[in-house]
Amino acid sequence: EKVTAEGKAEEELFHKFMCYCKTGEGDLRDSISAAEAKIEADKSSLEAAVALKAQLEKDLKGAGASRVEAEEAVAEAKALREKEAAAFAKASADLKTNTAALGKAIAALERGAGDAFLQTGTAAKLRQLSIDADISAPDRE
Repeated sequence: EKVTAEGKAEEELFHKFMCYCKTGEGDLRDSISAAEAKIEADKSSLEAAVALKAQLEKDLKGAGASRVEAEEAVAEAKALREKEAAAFAKASADLKTNTAALGKAIAALERGAGDAFLQTGTAAKLRQLSIDADISAPDRE
């Protein structure tokens, strides 16, 4: 009786094991198929990521070169503006000085101090202005 019970228990365990082997093989095949599909999907994702990285690196190099060119252009433009500002400041100062000298000369001439005017620094400035200006010789006299 004991041997029969052990035999039945072993037979039951054998059937369970056989059932597991039959279903386990199918489960393993399904698992393997899913893993192989995932490997292919991962490969294509990896290839796409590598291509994107290469493109981004290329874009980054191009942007870096563009940035350097832009910085050089800004520096050039800034230097030009500074040069133009200095030239403007000089011309503006000259024009203001000349305008002031002309104003004093006109005022002196209106007062009738023609002879005395010729002895002033304003007259000297006016003479220099008439020489420097683009005026014909008869008009200068």
